Amino acid sequence: MSATPQLSIVIPVYNEELNLPTLFARLYPSLDALGRSYEIIFTNDGSADRSIELLRAQHAKRPDVTRVIDFNSNYGQHMAIMAAFERVRGEIIVTLDADLQNPPEEIGKLLEKIDAGYDYVGGYRLNRQDSFFRKYASKLINFVREKTTSIEMTDQGCMLRAYKRPIIDAIVRSGAINTFIPALAYSFSGNPGEVGVKHEERHAGVSNYSFYSLIRLNFDLITGFSLAPLQYFTMFAGLCSLGSLVLVAAIFVRRFIFNLDRETFGVFTLFGILFFLLSVAMIGIGLIGEYVGRTYQVVRARQRYHVKEMLENKP
Repeated sequence: MSATPQLSIVIPVYNEELNLPTLFARLYPSLDALGRSYEIIFTNDGSADRSIELLRAQHAKRPDVTRVIDFNSNYGQHMAIMAAFERVRGEIIVTLDADLQNPPEEIGKLLEKIDAGYDYVGGYRLNRQDSFFRKYASKLINFVREKTTSIEMTDQGCMLRAYKRPIIDAIVRSGAINTFIPALAYSFSGNPGEVGVKHEERHAGVSNYSFYSLIRLNFDLITGFSLAPLQYFTMFAGLCSLGSLVLVAAIFVRRFIFNLDRETFGVFTLFGILFFLLSVAMIGIGLIGEYVGRTYQVVRARQRYHVKEMLENKP
């Protein structure tokens, strides 16, 4: 492996022992056919199965182009990618999931766009092979992102993406803790592009993303790249305050001018107003806490991950 390969492939791995043999069998021939020098960096994100054993064996088989980062614990997909970004040597970097839903044979499409002058190329899934819920949840999340940020991505959930080296260097220098890498890359890109890629059913196993993980990821996306949630909440709280003022005035008029109110009606109305305003306040506190928490994670400068072992041939 040359010290500066043309291409670096970054693949996070978490409990993918059923998929890795097929991935190896398809990935290496696909890259060999491109006619470019390359390296592949696998990040084992604290897998509890035999993934690390399979990665060790593959490194022993192809040490010239294979590098393995082994985390001591599970830090999440995007931190696994970030660890690889900090160590890549290539001039073009491609991220790819290990579950084979995005075929490695599609990498060439992204490279063609990069060669055409784009510095960041995102894939969007054609004929998506996911459940009804996942498809339409993604559409909803994409809609929310478009309304709250300036980031334009057709398919934010597709991890098959290509970046030129300056974009990766900017991401690493940013020192981001909790972030959504495709969105962060978009913010640094001067000429982003997209290309449609094939999508297949997961080769084996089940998705490692729970419903909570998907919500958490997209909440990081919205709060990490926009103040819109705070602004929307401020406007909503203002409307609630105005509505409460109107309602209190109406109760006052009914009770003291027209004498139409009954005590029980007034009490329960006030309880309803109180509970509603308390719920609004709690939402606001949680939202502010999210932004404060993100700031706290940055300023304490704690180590983001711990590498237990690094398998590679020195250039």
